[in-house]
Amino acid sequence: MIENAESVATGEVFAADLLRGHTETIVLGVLSRGDSYGFEIFKAIREATGGAYEIKEATLYASYRRLVRDGLVEAYWGDESQGGRRKYYRITDAGRAEFQRSVRAWVITREIIDSLLGVDRGVDNRDTADRQSGDVGNPTTTVVRQPGRRHGNE
Repeated sequence: MIENAESVATGEVFAADLLRGHTETIVLGVLSRGDSYGFEIFKAIREATGGAYEIKEATLYASYRRLVRDGLVEAYWGDESQGGRRKYYRITDAGRAEFQRSVRAWVITREIIDSLLGVDRGVDNRDTADRQSGDVGNPTTTVVRQPGRRHGNE
């Protein structure tokens, strides 16, 4: 489950564009827990985020092709014991190594962004973000501060 999934339900902005460059890492993460077929991976991602984030199936299938092409994932056909024949995906040793590298890179990047934004990961930072942006509870007021410019009586 993603942190603060309830904030998406209450109308707060979820920056899906921050995740778009990480589709392969997300897929590798699902496959690191076991072999899976395409739609099952889609459902696992949706369920892991409480429905807050879905990757379009077309995007996922393009990702599967790239992962197979790059040797990070192997594809194989399952049996027909439960309906139609499904293509399953299995992470390779190279895929596991890439997943671990990508997770380390994500953690380092997140820590850098958190420190630049003054975010303490152990605290709900929505109030801090509101204060830093100048929003003090009035939904009709948005203050945009630009670095290097004086604002008001500053």
